[in-house]
Parts: sequence; C-alpha cells; structure tokens
Amino acid sequence: MTYNIMLACMGGFSTSMLVKKMKESAEKMGIDVNINAVSETELDQYDDLDIIMLGPQIEYIYENLKKQHDIPIVVIDSLDYGTMNGEKVLKTALEILDNGIS
Repeated sequence: MTYNIMLACMGGFSTSMLVKKMKESAEKMGIDVNINAVSETELDQYDDLDIIMLGPQIEYIYENLKKQHDIPIVVIDSLDYGTMNGEKVLKTALEILDNGIS
C-alpha cells in the first residue's frame, strides 16, 4: 500500500525541505510513499490524503482541520521539524497510519 502524506506550513517552503529528507529516508527504507508539501491555504485542494502533518508554527489550525477531515492530523514535533529529521517524521507518520491512530 502506498500512503499519501501531506505536510503543511505557512508557505510550504520549510516543509518542502523536510519532504526531501523524508523521501530520502523512504528510499533508504524501501518504502513507497507519496509525500508532498503545501501552504496551509492549499490543503483544501487535496482529498486523497491518508495523513496531514502540520508544521509547529501552524498548530493553531489543528482543531479546525480535525473537524474538516476524517484522516489523522498531527503536529510535527518541533525538535524533529527544526532539525529536519525526515526519518523520524516519516516513522511517526507510518506508525500512525499502520496502527490506525488518529
């Protein structure tokens, strides 16, 4: 199964760097995932997502997104975000998806 993971932040720029690191980790792990990044204002343009991961700076939209989407929504750990730890963020997403945590 291929998961569709979306990262979102204010402008989509910092999460784009994290997406690159996550894709590198997925490749090393032999995992097939689709990972993309957008700004928070573009999230409503996507409906085939399995999980939305928010940059810590937009944690304030978490509750509203939970009401709008029937998929897991998670705020990325600020330390993992700040250090661009793509492997850890990817593993967090996969753990949530594989275990049905929302």
